Parts: sequence; C-alpha cells; structure tokens
Amino acid sequence: MPFLIPVLALAIFAQGTSEFMLAGLLLPLSADLDVDPPTAALLTSAFAVGMVVGAPLMAVFASRWRPRQTLVLLLVIFIAAHVVGALAPSFSLLLVTRVLAALANAGFLAIALATVRGIVAPAQTTRAVAVLLAGTTLATIVGVPAGAMLANAFGWRSTFWAVVLLCLPAVVALLLDRTLGAVPRSPRIDVRAEVAELRRRPVLVAVVLAVLVNAATFGVFTFLAVVGADAGIDAAWIPLLLAVFGIGAFLGVAATGRWGARWARTWIVVGAAATTVVWMVFGLAVSSVSAVFLGALIGGLLSFAVGSALIGRIVGEAEGAPVLGGAYATAALNLGAIGGPVLAGIGYSGVGTPGVLFVAAGITAVSVVLTPLLRR
Repeated sequence: MPFLIPVLALAIFAQGTSEFMLAGLLLPLSADLDVDPPTAALLTSAFAVGMVVGAPLMAVFASRWRPRQTLVLLLVIFIAAHVVGALAPSFSLLLVTRVLAALANAGFLAIALATVRGIVAPAQTTRAVAVLLAGTTLATIVGVPAGAMLANAFGWRSTFWAVVLLCLPAVVALLLDRTLGAVPRSPRIDVRAEVAELRRRPVLVAVVLAVLVNAATFGVFTFLAVVGADAGIDAAWIPLLLAVFGIGAFLGVAATGRWGARWARTWIVVGAAATTVVWMVFGLAVSSVSAVFLGALIGGLLSFAVGSALIGRIVGEAEGAPVLGGAYATAALNLGAIGGPVLAGIGYSGVGTPGVLFVAAGITAVSVVLTPLLRR
C-alpha cells in the first residue's frame, strides 16, 4: 500500500481530533467566552453541518485542480482556521472558524476518499478506506481525552494549537510525495451525471445504511459521558470510558480493513444485526459500571466495523461519480453525526440513559431491515 495512504490518515486523524475534542471543552470554553454550555455546543453542530454542505461543494470546486494541490490547499485552510480559532476573542468568530474548518475538512476527506481509487488496486479499496478512517477512530481514542487534559492544564486554546502541530507533518509529506503526481486531474465534472449516480440503488442503499449506522454510533458517543456518569463512574474516569469506545472503534475499522472485503455484503448484514443486539443489551444493563465499559468497547467495535465497510462500499459503488463519490461518503458520515445526537437526546429526555441506547438499537434495526437491498 502506498505511503501516501498513512499520510492522508495522519491528516484525517488531526481533523477528526478537532471535531471530537470539543466534547471535552464545553465548560472551559463557555466560561472563557461568556456563553452557556448549550450555546457552546453549537460549535459541534456547526462543524457537522459544514461537513455535510461542504463535502459536495468543495469536491466540485476542488476538481479544477490536481489532487495534491487540492489536498495541500485544503489542509492549509484548515490550519489557518485553527490558528484564528485559537486567538479568537469572541464566540461568534470562533463559530465562523469552525464552519470554515469543517468546509476544508469536508473537501479534504472527500478528495482523499475519491483519490483512493487512483492510487490502489480495486481489490485494495476497502482496506485503503479503512486505513484512512482509522485516522478518525484514533481521534476518538485520544481526541476527547487529550483535549480535556490539555484544556485542564493549559486552557482550551491549547487544543487548537495542538491540532495545528498535528497537521504540519502531513502538509510537508504531501508536498514531498510523488504518488499523487501520477494521478491525473479529474475530468471536467458533469454535475448532473454525478448526482444521478447517487440515485442508483447500490449507491443510494449504501448511503442510507451508512447514515443510519452512523446516527446510532454518534448518538451513543455524544451521550456516553452522561451514560457513564449516571451509572456511577467518577468524572475522572470518563475520559477513559471515551477512550475505550475509541479503542473498540479502531479495532472495528482494522477488522474491516483486514477481512471486510472478503465477505463484503455478509460483513454488513451480520454486523448491523449484531450491533442492534449490543445496543439493546447495553440499554438493559446501563446501570452497571462494568456493563457500560464493556458496552462501549463492543459497541464501538461493531458500529465502526459496519460503518467503515459501508463507507468503502459507497466509494466502490459510485464509479460514475469520480469527484462526488467521496463527498457522498463524507456526507453520509456527518448526516449521521447531526441526526443521531438529536434522536438520542429525545430518547434521553423520555426515559433517561437507557433511552439513548434503545434509540440507537431502533435506528440500527431499521438498517437491518434494509440490508437485503444491498447488491450481492
């Protein structure tokens, strides 16, 4: 596998860390910028919305340049947004930088996913996508805990500077890499034809399933600290709980990279059913500390195993959308990240922490019903 793949994964790790770390920064950030925590939480929503909107728009805009130029430019914009964010004197300016960072992140991830087909053999596509998404799962392992630790030690702004430092090696590596130089510039994009690709059943089914699975995943992850606290886990151990979920997620993506392509459709069908069972059992045992840690580990593993397989399937099926194929995958991830926490919040308001897990189980159950539509 080309060295470029882990280089792209490093950049995606930095970007994923930026997205997830805010979960551990709401209290110090809201106190410093004189807003309440719910208002501060809009930074996360703004980032996810920016990702959904930015994925197709930035992919179309960036198709005018060669992949390496595009990826470097988007990463530089992402860095600049974090520099301004680290220095931002007001919440409104910080909110603007989050949207800008999300647009750059969306474009980078979409181009990276779309470029995979040009630098690896077709049989390696699923594995290469899994390596890229491993950057996101590693961010869940270290992003929130490390962000919270940095904020406690040096203030919340230090986390933004840390993201900048993480991105710099990727910029240098992209500038020096020659693999992308052999990838031709995308042909002039036919937007109508590429959008029509989304209406093809194999692509549309994979996108819908990815949205559902990721909605359940991010709904649980968003409320995991609350679930742990309600089960009696001390606040000092909550970062460990989040890291356990991230470790499970990393193992799930790694498993998909190694074995997912071999069984493809079966991997998704069986994995979606298993994930539904785990979320349901987790909800029934949510008052037990040991069950919460175990549920976080297994739930993270299964949900990311299925989610990464679906993202790989979107990229592989959308052959007629060389530019927007990666954008469809990025949008699927983040539509789930927008809708999942909202639905999980409704479940929490209704019956407390078990409701978060029951909602997740319900969402993935819908995906199980739809899996027969996947092409064999």
